[in-house]
Amino acid sequence: MYQTLLTSLEEQIFIITINRPDKLNAINNMVMSELSAVIDEVYHNAEIRSAIITGAGPKAFVAGADISEFEGLTIEEGKKLAQKGQDVFQKIEDCPKPVVAAVNGFALGGGHELAMACHFRIASENAKFGQPEVNLGLIPGYGGTQRLVQLIGKGCAIEMMITGNMIDANTALQLNLVNYVVPQNELLNRAKSILAIANSKAPLAISKCIEAANAVFNETKNGYQVEMTGFGECFATEDMKEGTAAFLEKRKAVFKGK
Repeated sequence: MYQTLLTSLEEQIFIITINRPDKLNAINNMVMSELSAVIDEVYHNAEIRSAIITGAGPKAFVAGADISEFEGLTIEEGKKLAQKGQDVFQKIEDCPKPVVAAVNGFALGGGHELAMACHFRIASENAKFGQPEVNLGLIPGYGGTQRLVQLIGKGCAIEMMITGNMIDANTALQLNLVNYVVPQNELLNRAKSILAIANSKAPLAISKCIEAANAVFNETKNGYQVEMTGFGECFATEDMKEGTAAFLEKRKAVFKGK
């Protein structure tokens, strides 16, 4: 179905693997288009409860954008390229189902921006993170200037962007850029184990948690209002009735996402 992605569904966890290992999984126009399509699949396929994005091979999650496609672009073409990337990555961030980045190796430039668009990140011990665009006379264009500041703070973010320096997995953990650092052979299993827990919870409540958390950084929204609305709307769901009944009856809840 996809030329640059591999997909599999395991226990309602959709695993998306960017599959250009000979190019260190660099994002070209086709990868970006297929990422948009595969995230639409996550949104609309009821069999999918959560997703993992990772890269093929042991060396790279995504080592950046395919720079060969940048040559000769005009100002307007550069803006359109950035707009497309921002739109796709915003779709990932806004996904009502949890999307986790399993970062195996290099996550640089557009790859780092992709990882940051996911709801959280787990890194293998050999992971490296960076925004090296200044080495090309560029800046991050797929939302990196915004999400990096949100995740690690202005000072550390600006240092990473103006030096182009990479940080290792343990530094990323200290900066709260990633939630966990694990051996590479445990990376996918750690992501699956966390999502298996999430998949046992109420799907509608999970989507509202994501929506309210994202509202913190959206200047057009009042996050407290989003939270209050979401909290209230939960009371109309079958899941809320099931969850409270199960609690009172001292049994495990069975949620249906209704």
